[in-house]
Amino acid sequence: MNCDPNALAILHRLRAAGHEAYLVGGCVRDHLMNLQPDDWDIATSACPDAVEALFERTVPVGKSFGVILVVLDEHEYQVATFRGDGTYTDGRRPDHVAFTDAEEDVKRRDFTINALLYDPDADRVLDFVGGQQDIYSRVLRTVGDPRQRFREDHLRLLRAVRFAARTGFTIEPATLAAMRELRDLVKTVSGERVGQELVRMFSEGSAGPALRLLEASGLLDSALPEVARMRGVPQPPEYHPEGDVLTHTLLMLDGLDATLKTATDSAASDDRPVVAALRTDEDAPEILAWAVLLHDVGKPVTITYEDRIRFDCHDGRGAEIARDLLGRLRRPARIIDAVGTLIGRHMKFSHIRDMREAKRRRLVQAPLFPLDLELHRLDCDGSHRLFDHYEFATAAWFEEKARPPVAKPLLSGHDLIALGFSPGPRLGEILRAVDDLHLENILQDRAAALAWVGEHYPPAKPGVSP
Repeated sequence: MNCDPNALAILHRLRAAGHEAYLVGGCVRDHLMNLQPDDWDIATSACPDAVEALFERTVPVGKSFGVILVVLDEHEYQVATFRGDGTYTDGRRPDHVAFTDAEEDVKRRDFTINALLYDPDADRVLDFVGGQQDIYSRVLRTVGDPRQRFREDHLRLLRAVRFAARTGFTIEPATLAAMRELRDLVKTVSGERVGQELVRMFSEGSAGPALRLLEASGLLDSALPEVARMRGVPQPPEYHPEGDVLTHTLLMLDGLDATLKTATDSAASDDRPVVAALRTDEDAPEILAWAVLLHDVGKPVTITYEDRIRFDCHDGRGAEIARDLLGRLRRPARIIDAVGTLIGRHMKFSHIRDMREAKRRRLVQAPLFPLDLELHRLDCDGSHRLFDHYEFATAAWFEEKARPPVAKPLLSGHDLIALGFSPGPRLGEILRAVDDLHLENILQDRAAALAWVGEHYPPAKPGVSP
């Protein structure tokens, strides 16, 4: 294994002090799958006090459970003492732990693929649970009784979906049966923890498989009931030949996965505005993922049957539902606001050709517009596959980027007050009209703007708003 040098340094210091120490968990799993590990965790026989004594900078994040963070070169490495867990009464953490040996430690972990130890000095994997065979067979199973594992920590139900979706592994039948049986336990998990798990599930390139597994396991109704309600909701076939709203969303998530993988591949050449946004804005993958998943969440509550199936105002209603859902999951306000904005205006693209130039330019200038564009492209790709509005909007975006920076407004509220207008909503209306004409290159300077106001609005007496 090509190990992180700091992780090796920590491991060797523990061993030099007479303790057992191994790399454990995800880094071993990823190595066996020919992936580059993101995190480097260490399991050891050293008790937490001994770990703290050996290293200059430590953080006792879970000392009572045997977990210490060791900080080297401003990076954090989790060092956990071999332990066995007692009973779990809160569905999250053990009531007590007992320090033990390496074999007992891995037997209390969640999935076999995450319960492997690696000795870098001997270049040897220690496997007490059959995790290597499961990796080779591409199977996800719990360590021991799946019902016990899921009852211990209810979030493991969602973690099973995430790991299976990310790896492409098949969930072992007994494990899947336990997930279906115990699916409602996820309702007891805090919104914040559920939200964090779902963010990883949908924004790291395996969103389509994740939603299919949530549906197959019954967890969709328990974790995301608003999304589950899209199941079976019909759509007009002339616009949505793919089928119901949930099917449409699944197809869009498949397209999202392809976009996210392109954005994370530094060698991939793609000039779509969304790729640059995803590469430079750390919030963009989450914002786009939620917008795709929830863009039609308003359809089940707005469906009508008249001359054809309609979903009048589903964009606005969907934005409200999405804000409530993301609030329940304790996502940051900036994420909630951005997702609500994208969903609330995703139908504007059907009118983009008919917009006044000023309105279109304002839309294109919006910081989120590259994500608006991609949401619309995925919407088309997952339905009728007509991309004329997308191509028009993309050309408008590139045209806007090529323009000189927009100058400051030609007039201010003080200018209008000086003309005799009183403060109030009327000022905003006039300034907006002036800005529209400025964007459309009809008004070029302050003098022309003042003359236009004098011509198009009634003369104002001092202190009186007309």
